[in-house]
Amino acid sequence: MTDIGSDTFLRFDDVKKSYDQKKLVVKGFNMDVRKGEFITLLGPSGSGKTTVLMMLAGFESVTSGDIAIKGKSINKTAPNKRNIGMVFQNYALFPHMTVAENLAYPLSVRNMPKAEIKERVAEYLALVELSDFGNRRPGQLSGGQKQRVALARAMIFQPELILMDEPLGALDKNLREQMQFEITRLHKQIGFTVVYVTHDQTEALSMSDRIAVFNDGVVQQCAPPAELYERPVNAFVADFIGENNFVPGTVSEIQGDIAQVTTDAGTISAYAAAGLRSGADCKVSIRPEKLFIPPTSHAHDNALTVKFNTRIYVGDFIRYYFKLPDGADIIVKVLNDLSAPEFEDGAEAQLLSMTKDCIAFPAS
Repeated sequence: MTDIGSDTFLRFDDVKKSYDQKKLVVKGFNMDVRKGEFITLLGPSGSGKTTVLMMLAGFESVTSGDIAIKGKSINKTAPNKRNIGMVFQNYALFPHMTVAENLAYPLSVRNMPKAEIKERVAEYLALVELSDFGNRRPGQLSGGQKQRVALARAMIFQPELILMDEPLGALDKNLREQMQFEITRLHKQIGFTVVYVTHDQTEALSMSDRIAVFNDGVVQQCAPPAELYERPVNAFVADFIGENNFVPGTVSEIQGDIAQVTTDAGTISAYAAAGLRSGADCKVSIRPEKLFIPPTSHAHDNALTVKFNTRIYVGDFIRYYFKLPDGADIIVKVLNDLSAPEFEDGAEAQLLSMTKDCIAFPAS
């Protein structure tokens, strides 16, 4: 288990989940979450991330292990007794109620005095910048406005923990980006703890304090966004987080934590991932923006010989597709400026990189 000290607010201790008592969909999940932290559970569909969230919310039972908040197990606590706010992808607003009535509902069921409810509703409408929308019904709101109301309703009874299950999945790109900013702003302003589920890696990287990457019921790596992106611990994380090239080769030697890898396109010096052995087949991870095309002022200590295939204009950058000697594609992202080079079809080129930007993983 990760030990983050005495400020642990939420703890998962060897949590497992099986629906048929045969196959585990969550295989021993351990995590400590600090109070006020923004944790994202990220992974492909069926990887176990939503199941973890549902067990934390109390909508699914824990097969074995323990979930504790402030040191007290909540395994047998009813969902409505956990004091947890929840935000869903489909908003889950009451269509027959106004926005103000939707916000008032969690306060009225807690028997708060009417005067306090009115004051709190006005406060949270202002917080999500919807002060003029209290008398509207959900059907009269845009998707982004509905999600703001859902956020306000989850926060209004002031829970210490808020769970978000793909909350932006139904929004278009511009609204998603706007709501990412809104959620981050509210989190920083109020300081509640967030456990957020998504399959969108950009969303996770831009919003989270730490990200737990799931695959087949197992957390592959849990780390801050920059660490996940720059130093993935295995090939799955490297491939799932961001875009990546994988160059096949053989490890000729390992000195300290640096491997020399022989490939058909040239020798690559790279960080050696856990489990890498001299003489073994491997694949070297190099992100497209970490490859440079001469002439360049970028420092480099690796060079690969490739052949140009095509380039695609994307707007703010250009994607270059080259071919490795084995016929596999290798992609380079170059800023769209005057230095972006031109190539004839099939022209030979050199791709340069730094050792610090290359990671050699075992081939398997």
